[in-house]
Amino acid sequence: MPFRTRGVSVALATVATLACWPPGAAVADARPGWAAAPAPGAGSRPTGAGSRPTGADRPFFYLEGAPGTVLTDRLAVTNPAGHPVTVRLRGAPAEGGTDASAWLAPAVARVRVPARTRAAVPFTVTVPRDAAPGERAAALRADGPGGGRTIPVHLRVTGPALAALTVEDVAVARRGGAAEIRYTLVNRGTTVLRPRLAVRADGLLGTALRRPARALPLALAPGQRVRRTETWSDPPVLDAVDVTLTVTAAGGAHAAARAGYAPLSRGALGAGALAVAAGAGGALWRRRRRAGRTASQEQPAPAARELIRVGDRP
Repeated sequence: MPFRTRGVSVALATVATLACWPPGAAVADARPGWAAAPAPGAGSRPTGAGSRPTGADRPFFYLEGAPGTVLTDRLAVTNPAGHPVTVRLRGAPAEGGTDASAWLAPAVARVRVPARTRAAVPFTVTVPRDAAPGERAAALRADGPGGGRTIPVHLRVTGPALAALTVEDVAVARRGGAAEIRYTLVNRGTTVLRPRLAVRADGLLGTALRRPARALPLALAPGQRVRRTETWSDPPVLDAVDVTLTVTAAGGAHAAARAGYAPLSRGALGAGALAVAAGAGGALWRRRRRAGRTASQEQPAPAARELIRVGDRP
């Protein structure tokens, strides 16, 4: 049935799931006042090693499905007290993964649980059609008298795994006596990536910087974009260099990008180069001029040479 009309129909279904407990009967995971936990026997079971059962001992919800599917499960709200309680329900963010709390929708936002009764409240997880495969995290939050309960919801969107990332918007700018290398990492794949970064700078005078690959302190979710900065404490003072960033991650992800860096402007570098060339040319000209003068001073004058030749005649 359409989810828009769930207000009345699901409320009736919720009432129909109420299970009256006889006086003195024990309630699983009962706490003073009331308790909330995954309903026994509902939900999905993780596949592969480390799978957890779907029985009464579920410590959290686990659901998996392809993009575009609607997943369902039930939350059990128990009331062992001798008076009714009202509990409010909503989706909430959870730690340990990409937030998917917006995908959760409890069948009712508020449930009234009679004394010594357990209510099983359905909820749905609607996976967007454009959701990338991978792990997601969310939670169901239940608030009632005396406080609240947060039940984790682990989600897995099925589909082919693809590891891909790019490094973009690389720029190098001087900051005092140091320099900043700014760049952006983008996860273009369908899996969570933990990238490694290597930095190298090469100029006319040789290699000015070489940093081997190291793990960055971040985990990139599919589609996530992160802006980062590297500090370069001793950039070259005169040499113009090309700075190359190389990023890798598990699964074969690899990307590289570069940016130029010069401590002076191109005009200043050009003027400096012309000045150096002019200075070198001037020094060479002066050296040659001095050499010419020295050679001329070592030879006798033309008149003296003539006198010598005349005086030598017999």
